[in-house]
Amino acid sequence: MSLYRRKDSSFWWVKLPAIRGESGPLQVSTGTAEKRKAQEFHDRLKAERWEQEKLGAKPRRTWEDAVLKFLEETAHKRTHERDKSILRWLDEHFGGRYLDEIDRATIDHIKATRAKIATQSTANRYLALIRTILRKACHEWEWIERIPKVSLYREKEGRIRSLTPAEFAKLLQHLPPHLADMAAFSVATGLRQGNVRGLTWSQINLELRHAWITPEQHKNGRAHAVPLNDMAMAVLQKQIGKHPTHVFSYRGHPIANVSTKAWWKGLEQAGIENFRWHDLRHTFATWHRQAGTPTHELQRLGGWKTLSMVERYAHVAPEGLQAAASRLDNVLGYALATPDEKKGLTMTASPSVSLVGRTRFELVTNGLKVRCSTN
Repeated sequence: MSLYRRKDSSFWWVKLPAIRGESGPLQVSTGTAEKRKAQEFHDRLKAERWEQEKLGAKPRRTWEDAVLKFLEETAHKRTHERDKSILRWLDEHFGGRYLDEIDRATIDHIKATRAKIATQSTANRYLALIRTILRKACHEWEWIERIPKVSLYREKEGRIRSLTPAEFAKLLQHLPPHLADMAAFSVATGLRQGNVRGLTWSQINLELRHAWITPEQHKNGRAHAVPLNDMAMAVLQKQIGKHPTHVFSYRGHPIANVSTKAWWKGLEQAGIENFRWHDLRHTFATWHRQAGTPTHELQRLGGWKTLSMVERYAHVAPEGLQAAASRLDNVLGYALATPDEKKGLTMTASPSVSLVGRTRFELVTNGLKVRCSTN
């Protein structure tokens, strides 16, 4: 009998003979305990398999089929576990559905539901994963002919919060030595929290003043070379001999977390509000832009994947474009002058640019003294 019950399941099951390309008969759950609905499932599946066998029609694939294939192909991704967590939540909405049954209305419902539970940014991550799987099913695996449009929420530009040199120096004075050193190294290199915490001596070449972040450790999935400036080198020199493998440690153990009570207490004592550890990376980028570091150089220094990520810091140093804007001064002056005034104007091909000013500061914390400057 092709429709039957099993002792280990409350659902009706279907057993159908193998068709071309299959090594054995198909046995699958109908997903229902009602015989009428189970019979409908059986009849529909049997008709589909007949079309596949006799007419060469493509087999209908389910969402579960696509999920399993996607997870198998992307097992190497750093976000593999996060993807699995998202897909477990989506199973409630897509479980048991054929791919060609997933429509815009279903996706919009998921979009609104997830945004209410969390945030629009979180909802976008769920939507992006749905879109990726459906695109693979359509364009790579050729399981379906078309896919519904998946529209994401428009996200605001990322938050940027940085400290002035004076604020940073004050913060270092109120942090315990191990956190002060890590904060100074973070601002000196622009490395993310996880890369600083997990940094090992095998990734450091003190002679060449160079550090190396492997693709597996880096957020954008690419290897990242880190040149070490004087501040970074001074911090590293202090860590020598404290731990055999890890650069930063506390009481003989690698540091697992930096957002501790000591960190928040240090911020409070320094009078700094609305500041997170990741904002040290923003501070690194802001100071570089204020010092005149070009966008393409800052992108490589900070390990950003795209230039658009670095352009977020363009507003902090508008004076960097002052020289470029001033190149038109002589031309505009000539164009607006009267005929008599033009006779007295002298045109220069390369207008001179003078240095606006220089700010110097000195960081002193726990025996670490580094003089820095920004243009």
